[in-house]
Amino acid sequence: MRTQVAIIGAGPAGLLLSHLLAAGGVESVVVETRTREYVESRIRAGILEHSTVELLRSAGLGDRLTREGDEHRGIHLQWPGERHHLDFGDLVGRSVWVYGQTEVQKDLGRAHDAAGRQVLHDVRDTAVHDPADPYVTFTVDGRPERLDADVVVGCDGSFGPTRAAVPGQTWQRTYGYSWLGVLANVPPSTDELIYAWHPDGFALNSMRSPTVTRLYLQVPAGTDVADWPDERIWDALSDRLGHGQDGWHLARGPITDKSVLPMRSVVRAPMRRDKVFLAGDAAHIVPPTGAKGLNLAVADVALLAPALVALLREKDPRLADEYSDRALRRVWRCTHFSWWMTTMLHTTEDPFDQQLQLAQLRWVASSEAGARGLAENYAGLPIGF
Repeated sequence: MRTQVAIIGAGPAGLLLSHLLAAGGVESVVVETRTREYVESRIRAGILEHSTVELLRSAGLGDRLTREGDEHRGIHLQWPGERHHLDFGDLVGRSVWVYGQTEVQKDLGRAHDAAGRQVLHDVRDTAVHDPADPYVTFTVDGRPERLDADVVVGCDGSFGPTRAAVPGQTWQRTYGYSWLGVLANVPPSTDELIYAWHPDGFALNSMRSPTVTRLYLQVPAGTDVADWPDERIWDALSDRLGHGQDGWHLARGPITDKSVLPMRSVVRAPMRRDKVFLAGDAAHIVPPTGAKGLNLAVADVALLAPALVALLREKDPRLADEYSDRALRRVWRCTHFSWWMTTMLHTTEDPFDQQLQLAQLRWVASSEAGARGLAENYAGLPIGF
């Protein structure tokens, strides 16, 4: 097999890159270790930045998002006895959209089906060879295959095979707590997300649709989900989110999914070696507090697609040569914002830290400059920042 661009990973980053390349006249083949059904059912991010929504619309992928997504002008910041709304529209003139990664994935899959682009699911033993003259090997139904390409792009996450072909430096931060995330079949109790600081730990009231609520609790690292029966989860959420405060009530319902998400930051550099490139989680991981993971992946491929079109169609390497530095500039900005949100909202056993966190929250809620800084970063910086 041969193609211009071999893409490892059929998540949103891989399929979006393939879609953007096709629009630029560059062919690609996508290979994925998981089945399509598994990839389309993974519960992941749910907040799309302003720039992500603009890109999806410009690429012809925004129709269902516009019909079924939920535009939010801001978020609520809360600590015991106080809740404050930050209006991103007023502060920075941008909004965010609640539209789950599963839905973005389905939209991309349907676009690929309609265009007849090649995606190979459920492959095994994927390996990337020779970054200077790259090819990919894998097996399908026990049959060995080789895919030769002008360029290979790893969109295969932090545990995929591609990053081993791009050695470099790694920076990482592991946090001493995790998120217990749940999906519940109950209408959201809030119009926009509530980020709540509480002495018992952080809580987040989010949503996926008018009938499905997404909620998170800060729990110790290494928590076993079996130790959290439904009633305990709802009681903790009610306490931390302020059930009864100023007449507000948290609606309870059947919990359909529970998982524990470790909190970590990882940045790898460079994001390129010869003709092998990295994008998305293959190059960086952020804690979900700032809603940056999927949006960073989209920003990566938005930079990489025109760079590869210029390289392969026009034989112009300039954008490809700049890709790693340009992408990492935004990666580090978003990594800092995610760290800032995380450390401001998640409690520790240190009472000094708690007072600093409350002082920071009060400043953000009462200062236009503080609120504007949060809004600018949360709603999303320009793709080329």
